[in-house]
Amino acid sequence: MRIVLLGPPGAGKGTQAQLLKKEFQLVHISTGDIFREEMKKNTSLGQDLKQYVDQGKLVPDEVVTQIVANRLKGMDPKEGYLLDGFPRTVHQAQDLDQILAQVRQPLDYCINMEASLPVIIQRLTGRRVCKQCGAVYHAVNRPPQKKDICDQCAGPLMTRADDVESTIRTRMKEYMANTAPIARYYEQQGKLIKIDADQDSEDVQQVLLKKFIEDGKVDHDQKPSRN
Repeated sequence: MRIVLLGPPGAGKGTQAQLLKKEFQLVHISTGDIFREEMKKNTSLGQDLKQYVDQGKLVPDEVVTQIVANRLKGMDPKEGYLLDGFPRTVHQAQDLDQILAQVRQPLDYCINMEASLPVIIQRLTGRRVCKQCGAVYHAVNRPPQKKDICDQCAGPLMTRADDVESTIRTRMKEYMANTAPIARYYEQQGKLIKIDADQDSEDVQQVLLKKFIEDGKVDHDQKPSRN
Protein backbone atom coordinates (compact mmCIF):
# COMPACT_ATOMS: atom_id res chain seq x y z
CA MET A 1 0.00 0.00 0.00
CA ARG A 2 0.98 3.59 -0.60
CA ILE A 3 -0.37 6.02 1.99
CA VAL A 4 -0.27 9.70 2.93
CA LEU A 5 -0.85 10.22 6.66
CA LEU A 6 -2.49 13.57 7.29
CA GLY A 7 -3.42 15.35 10.52
CA PRO A 8 -2.56 18.21 12.87
CA PRO A 9 0.37 18.10 15.31
CA GLY A 10 -0.49 15.79 18.19
CA ALA A 11 -3.07 13.76 16.27
CA GLY A 12 -0.95 10.65 16.76
CA LYS A 13 0.50 10.36 13.27
CA GLY A 14 3.86 9.11 14.57
CA THR A 15 2.29 6.38 16.68
CA GLN A 16 -0.03 5.26 13.89
CA ALA A 17 2.81 5.37 11.39
CA GLN A 18 4.81 2.88 13.46
CA LEU A 19 1.82 0.54 13.74
CA LEU A 20 1.10 0.68 10.01
CA LYS A 21 4.78 0.23 9.17
CA LYS A 22 4.98 -2.89 11.31
CA GLU A 23 1.69 -4.46 10.20
CA PHE A 24 2.01 -3.89 6.46
CA GLN A 25 5.80 -3.71 5.94
CA LEU A 26 5.68 -0.12 4.71
CA VAL A 27 8.67 2.19 4.27
CA HIS A 28 8.07 5.08 6.69
CA ILE A 29 9.06 8.40 5.12
CA SER A 30 8.76 11.06 7.82
CA THR A 31 9.74 14.60 6.93
CA GLY A 32 9.81 15.39 10.63
CA ASP A 33 12.41 12.68 11.24
CA ILE A 34 14.44 13.89 8.26
CA PHE A 35 14.29 17.48 9.54
CA ARG A 36 15.34 16.49 13.06
CA GLU A 37 18.26 14.45 11.74
CA GLU A 38 19.47 17.41 9.70
CA MET A 39 19.10 19.73 12.71
CA LYS A 40 20.94 17.26 14.94
CA LYS A 41 23.83 17.17 12.46
CA ASN A 42 23.69 20.99 12.38
CA THR A 43 23.97 21.01 8.61
CA SER A 44 23.25 24.14 6.61
CA LEU A 45 19.83 22.71 5.79
CA GLY A 46 19.32 21.82 9.45
CA GLN A 47 20.06 25.38 10.59
CA ASP A 48 17.51 26.75 8.14
CA LEU A 49 14.93 24.16 9.17
CA LYS A 50 15.40 24.93 12.88
CA GLN A 51 14.36 28.54 12.39
CA TYR A 52 11.05 27.47 10.88
CA VAL A 53 10.38 24.66 13.37
CA ASP A 54 11.14 26.75 16.47
CA GLN A 55 8.67 29.38 15.28
CA GLY A 56 5.99 26.80 14.45
CA LYS A 57 6.04 27.76 10.78
CA LEU A 58 5.95 25.55 7.70
CA VAL A 59 9.14 24.80 5.79
CA PRO A 60 8.98 26.21 2.21
CA ASP A 61 7.36 23.88 -0.34
CA GLU A 62 10.35 23.62 -2.64
CA VAL A 63 12.67 22.44 0.16
CA VAL A 64 10.33 19.73 1.45
CA THR A 65 9.31 18.56 -2.01
CA GLN A 66 12.91 18.02 -3.09
CA ILE A 67 13.68 16.02 0.05
CA VAL A 68 10.68 13.73 -0.52
CA ALA A 69 11.32 13.41 -4.27
CA ASN A 70 14.88 12.23 -3.62
CA ARG A 71 13.63 9.65 -1.12
CA LEU A 72 10.88 8.26 -3.37
CA LYS A 73 13.11 8.06 -6.43
CA GLY A 74 15.53 5.85 -4.51
CA MET A 75 12.85 3.26 -3.63
CA ASP A 76 11.99 -0.06 -5.24
CA PRO A 77 8.68 0.48 -7.10
CA LYS A 78 7.32 -2.70 -5.46
CA GLU A 79 7.74 -1.29 -1.95
CA GLY A 80 4.80 0.15 -0.08
CA TYR A 81 5.34 3.47 1.66
CA LEU A 82 3.85 5.75 4.26
CA LEU A 83 4.34 9.50 3.87
CA ASP A 84 4.17 11.23 7.25
CA GLY A 85 4.36 15.03 7.36
CA PHE A 86 4.08 15.53 3.59
CA PRO A 87 2.22 16.99 1.79
CA ARG A 88 1.28 19.93 4.00
CA THR A 89 -0.21 22.21 1.36
CA VAL A 90 -2.34 21.60 -1.72
CA HIS A 91 0.58 22.78 -3.83
CA GLN A 92 2.77 20.08 -2.25
CA ALA A 93 0.01 17.51 -2.91
CA GLN A 94 -0.04 18.51 -6.57
CA ASP A 95 3.77 18.27 -6.72
CA LEU A 96 3.55 14.84 -5.08
CA ASP A 97 1.13 13.61 -7.76
CA GLN A 98 3.69 14.59 -10.39
CA ILE A 99 6.52 12.86 -8.50
CA LEU A 100 4.48 9.66 -8.08
CA ALA A 101 3.58 9.63 -11.76
CA GLN A 102 7.29 9.80 -12.63
CA VAL A 103 8.25 6.91 -10.33
CA ARG A 104 5.05 4.93 -11.08
CA GLN A 105 4.07 4.61 -7.43
CA PRO A 106 0.44 5.87 -7.32
CA LEU A 107 -1.16 6.71 -4.00
CA ASP A 108 -3.80 4.37 -2.52
CA TYR A 109 -5.04 6.40 0.45
CA CYS A 110 -4.85 9.66 2.32
CA ILE A 111 -5.63 8.95 5.98
CA ASN A 112 -6.87 12.14 7.65
CA MET A 113 -6.50 11.95 11.44
CA GLU A 114 -8.83 14.56 12.93
CA ALA A 115 -8.15 15.58 16.55
CA SER A 116 -9.61 18.32 18.75
CA LEU A 117 -7.49 21.21 20.04
CA PRO A 118 -7.80 20.32 23.79
CA VAL A 119 -6.60 16.77 23.09
CA ILE A 120 -3.73 18.04 20.94
CA ILE A 121 -2.55 20.49 23.62
CA GLN A 122 -2.74 17.79 26.31
CA ARG A 123 -0.72 15.36 24.22
CA LEU A 124 1.99 17.75 23.06
CA THR A 125 2.61 19.73 26.24
CA GLY A 126 3.06 16.42 28.07
CA ARG A 127 5.44 14.94 25.53
CA ARG A 128 9.03 14.35 26.64
CA VAL A 129 11.88 13.30 24.33
CA CYS A 130 15.23 11.78 25.28
CA LYS A 131 18.04 14.13 24.33
CA GLN A 132 20.40 11.21 23.68
CA CYS A 133 18.44 8.41 21.96
CA GLY A 134 15.23 10.15 20.89
CA ALA A 135 12.84 7.88 22.82
CA VAL A 136 9.44 9.50 23.39
CA TYR A 137 7.46 9.60 26.65
CA HIS A 138 4.47 11.45 28.05
CA ALA A 139 4.30 13.03 31.48
CA VAL A 140 0.81 11.53 32.08
CA ASN A 141 0.11 8.83 29.50
CA ARG A 142 3.55 7.20 29.32
CA PRO A 143 5.86 8.51 32.04
CA PRO A 144 9.43 7.20 32.46
CA GLN A 145 10.25 5.04 35.48
CA LYS A 146 12.37 7.87 36.87
CA LYS A 147 11.25 11.44 36.38
CA ASP A 148 12.98 13.17 33.46
CA ILE A 149 15.29 10.16 32.87
CA CYS A 150 15.07 7.90 29.82
CA ASP A 151 14.30 4.24 30.60
CA GLN A 152 16.38 3.06 27.64
CA CYS A 153 19.65 4.98 27.92
CA ALA A 154 19.35 7.04 31.15
CA GLY A 155 19.64 10.21 29.10
CA PRO A 156 17.87 13.44 30.11
CA LEU A 157 14.32 14.03 28.87
CA MET A 158 13.36 17.38 27.42
CA THR A 159 10.36 19.24 26.07
CA ARG A 160 10.76 20.08 22.40
CA ALA A 161 10.79 23.79 21.56
CA ASP A 162 7.64 23.38 19.45
CA ASP A 163 5.70 21.59 22.22
CA VAL A 164 4.80 24.68 24.26
CA GLU A 165 1.17 25.78 24.10
CA SER A 166 1.75 29.09 22.33
CA THR A 167 3.69 27.39 19.54
CA ILE A 168 1.12 24.59 19.33
CA ARG A 169 -1.64 27.15 18.72
CA THR A 170 0.48 28.80 16.02
CA ARG A 171 1.06 25.44 14.37
CA MET A 172 -2.67 24.70 14.46
CA LYS A 173 -3.45 27.99 12.73
CA GLU A 174 -0.87 27.14 10.07
CA TYR A 175 -2.38 23.68 9.73
CA MET A 176 -5.95 24.87 9.33
CA ALA A 177 -4.94 27.49 6.79
CA ASN A 178 -2.58 25.36 4.69
CA THR A 179 -2.95 21.66 5.36
CA ALA A 180 -6.61 20.93 6.08
CA PRO A 181 -7.63 21.75 2.47
CA ILE A 182 -5.55 18.74 1.36
CA ALA A 183 -8.30 16.52 2.76
CA ARG A 184 -10.72 17.99 0.23
CA TYR A 185 -8.12 17.55 -2.52
CA TYR A 186 -7.79 13.81 -1.85
CA GLU A 187 -11.51 13.40 -1.18
CA GLN A 188 -12.14 14.56 -4.74
CA GLN A 189 -9.80 11.78 -5.89
CA GLY A 190 -11.71 9.19 -3.82
CA LYS A 191 -8.63 8.42 -1.69
CA LEU A 192 -9.59 9.99 1.66
CA ILE A 193 -10.18 8.03 4.89
CA LYS A 194 -11.42 10.15 7.81
CA ILE A 195 -10.36 9.02 11.29
CA ASP A 196 -11.36 10.24 14.76
CA ALA A 197 -7.86 10.63 16.22
CA ASP A 198 -9.11 11.56 19.71
CA GLN A 199 -9.56 7.81 20.27
CA ASP A 200 -6.83 5.36 21.28
CA SER A 201 -4.26 4.29 18.68
CA GLU A 202 -5.42 0.66 18.77
CA ASP A 203 -9.00 1.74 18.00
CA VAL A 204 -7.70 3.81 15.08
CA GLN A 205 -5.82 0.78 13.80
CA GLN A 206 -8.97 -1.37 13.96
CA VAL A 207 -10.91 1.18 11.88
CA LEU A 208 -8.14 1.27 9.28
CA LEU A 209 -7.84 -2.51 9.14
CA LYS A 210 -11.58 -2.81 8.51
CA LYS A 211 -11.31 -0.34 5.63
CA PHE A 212 -8.31 -2.14 4.11
CA ILE A 213 -10.17 -5.47 4.32
CA GLU A 214 -13.26 -3.97 2.65
CA ASP A 215 -11.09 -2.66 -0.18
CA GLY A 216 -9.26 -5.97 -0.59
CA LYS A 217 -5.88 -4.54 0.44
CA VAL A 218 -5.29 -7.13 3.19
CA ASP A 219 -6.61 -10.61 4.00
CA HIS A 220 -9.84 -10.85 5.97
CA ASP A 221 -8.20 -12.94 8.71
CA GLN A 222 -5.32 -10.49 9.29
CA LYS A 223 -5.29 -9.13 12.84
CA PRO A 224 -3.33 -6.17 14.15
CA SER A 225 -0.53 -6.89 16.62
CA ARG A 226 -0.87 -5.88 20.26
CA ASN A 227 2.86 -5.77 20.94
